[in-house]
Amino acid sequence: MIDEKEFIKQLLTPETQNVAFQKLLSDYQRPLYSHIRNIVLNHDDADDVLQNTFVKVFQNLKNFKGESKLFSWMYRIATNEALTFLSQKAKLSGISSEDLQNKTIDGLKADLYFDGDEIQIKLQKAIVTLPEKQQLVFKMKYFEELKYEEIADILGTSVGALKASYHHAVKKIELYVTSN
Repeated sequence: MIDEKEFIKQLLTPETQNVAFQKLLSDYQRPLYSHIRNIVLNHDDADDVLQNTFVKVFQNLKNFKGESKLFSWMYRIATNEALTFLSQKAKLSGISSEDLQNKTIDGLKADLYFDGDEIQIKLQKAIVTLPEKQQLVFKMKYFEELKYEEIADILGTSVGALKASYHHAVKKIELYVTSN
């Protein structure tokens, strides 16, 4: 297995770029799709955002400084792309992001790619009530099982702040689920 610096060099070298990018796609397509899907909820939207994410990764790879892991850098791009997508979609629909997310949750039952049940729908509705940062932290920790250190790297914040956000998110979700 090659180290990350060598892999990035292959991604930037015209002769090895195509093969390296195919490896990047095969290694990261599934986890990034899951991450994006957790944010945008809808399969087709997640596919669109994933495609935009890989385009941005490819376009900006030459600017990657290696200050974080490639994984974290790509997750940061995916997160930003997903949040921008939601914001633009809500604006185009003339509704708030929370209303858009609730509308999307209501449509999950008809989504062929959603295999959850009523409890999952209720959990998603509870998550929508959280502030954006708490939503992200909760989803990355709960659904994706990322470590606090990885989330801190992706979101550019401290582990302590993340632990506090996650704790507050869990309390709010518990309150929502038990009172609704």
